[in-house]
Amino acid sequence: MKKWTVMLGTLAICTSILVACSGKTPTPAAPEASGSTSPVTTEKPKNNFTMLLEAHPNWPYNKDWTVWKWIEEKTGATFNVQLPSGELKDTINLNVASGNMPDITFFANRTDADKFGQQGVLADILEYKNVMPNLTAWLKKYPNIAKAALAANGKMYMLPNEGFGETNRVIWMYREDIFKKHGLKAPANYEELITVGKKLKELYPGSYPFSFRSGANLTILNFATAQFGTTNGLFQDDKTGKVRYGPTENEYKKMVEFFNRMHKEGLMPPDWLTFNVQQWQNAVSTDQTFMILDYIGRLDLFNIPMKKTNASFNLAFMTPPEGVPGFNVNPYIHFIESGMTISSKSKKIKEALQAYDWYYSEEAKELLSWGKGDEVYTTENGQKKLRPEYLDVTDVRKKTGLATNGAYTWFNYDAHLIPATQEQRNAYDLARKHDSIYRVKPQYIESELSNVSLLQAAVDKHRNEQITRFILGERGMDQWDQYVAEAKKIGVDELMKITQTAYDRLK
Repeated sequence: MKKWTVMLGTLAICTSILVACSGKTPTPAAPEASGSTSPVTTEKPKNNFTMLLEAHPNWPYNKDWTVWKWIEEKTGATFNVQLPSGELKDTINLNVASGNMPDITFFANRTDADKFGQQGVLADILEYKNVMPNLTAWLKKYPNIAKAALAANGKMYMLPNEGFGETNRVIWMYREDIFKKHGLKAPANYEELITVGKKLKELYPGSYPFSFRSGANLTILNFATAQFGTTNGLFQDDKTGKVRYGPTENEYKKMVEFFNRMHKEGLMPPDWLTFNVQQWQNAVSTDQTFMILDYIGRLDLFNIPMKKTNASFNLAFMTPPEGVPGFNVNPYIHFIESGMTISSKSKKIKEALQAYDWYYSEEAKELLSWGKGDEVYTTENGQKKLRPEYLDVTDVRKKTGLATNGAYTWFNYDAHLIPATQEQRNAYDLARKHDSIYRVKPQYIESELSNVSLLQAAVDKHRNEQITRFILGERGMDQWDQYVAEAKKIGVDELMKITQTAYDRLK
């Protein structure tokens, strides 16, 4: 539904005619007294809000963080923070059951927030758009994020965010030094990936040129499907609007065939299903693996320590190889689905959302990313750098509260790249040129959730089991059509029908 666009559009119209509609002539401000030099200041209304947050062990919550002082200066808001005694989810459930919700609650995922919102527990943020001009403009700037922030009923229960998800960016990387040493080119497509993999296998007989971690849950396929123009589950076609199920498509079949060939040729570890993080890190560090598909932060994770003992070691950004023509892209998973919500029973809903509206201003983005003035970062010769009292970004979060839960919504991730190497920063610039499209997830109403949950569990189990067998060669690719028929019998078509209804609600 286009409910949110209509709502936002009417705001600008109403604002522009506000004076005319009132029928009153604005009263001019009184002139300053003669000789006065005092600046005119607007005192922010003071409001204290109760707030449930989830703390991180690396930067445990501190009520004396300077970020709270900066927020108070700009909004007048202060927070009486509560921390969960155990799991956040359990504490939220207890608060809901007792009817004792704080004014503001941090939710670790949007699904739970939308569920409670539709039960009347949380306030609909869009109902208060008239006091949130910054958010209104922001939602127009990021229409896909705005759509993704809506629950199935068209309401918005969690404050949306943008920027910090960059920490989850996934890219292809390769040992550029090894490739240069042997006159090899980075593969432009999966066929070339296999060819260069075979060459590397010849040069390094004990190696597995391509490896990954966490094979048991097929996470790697969540990343690789982007290069084949599909996904590892249900999604909406960006051109037709129709729901598709990636794992039964021909493009997905091609991907599975490539993984099966890499398994047969010994181009990836034979025990890839149980290949753990430590084994994977050892392989990358000891010339046993030369191409990986993982989080972008792995560049510095490997390069910084390895260059101390091997100056030529260089894990670098690799343009994603095409699985099918036109898809040299990486998966778009660099977003986060956690955020702040407001209790529908709070007596300060309007005041809380007025305070949070500032978070969507350019001023807030700057302040809540970089800190105030040169208190955290300084500028030398046009380049920002951390002050010496801060070891790294983790230290910044621990000492100031910047980029911690409740202290940002719109974030400039460049602030977190300042301590990174130039290679890491360059990789971010290159990676942004190879993003696949942002896919909005379906939002189901409560009456659909139970059926969807059962169907999804059965469909996912079947997919994981059978795709694993195809890659291992335990099931021949000539049985693909039979596999598709099995998926349909289990309930893929019914799940697609429900999901199509969910997406249609967003039109």
